Amino acid sequence: MIISGGVNIYPAEIEACLLGLPGVRDCAVFGVPDAEFGESVAAAVETEPGHAITADGVRDHVRSHLAGFKAPKVVEFHDQLPREDSGKVFKRRLREPHWAGSGRTI
Repeated sequence: MIISGGVNIYPAEIEACLLGLPGVRDCAVFGVPDAEFGESVAAAVETEPGHAITADGVRDHVRSHLAGFKAPKVVEFHDQLPREDSGKVFKRRLREPHWAGSGRTI
């Protein structure tokens, strides 16, 4: 769960929305530090070859299906998301660079 400005945001809801966007093979949504709100929404997107997806396109898609505050402020594109041996997306590896040096733990 991401807590942004006192609001609980559930990553699974945003991930389900993003998987409906053409060109998205897989995704992971997680919280990153935000000086004003505590945390903000970030999305790591694994794209299908041959599809041109932009960060603004990702945000617009989420805003058209969910509340605007659930749209990711940070959007990263990956050819392949890091996975655990079980095949599950390794979200911790995606989050760590954002939290490093923040003085806060994830």
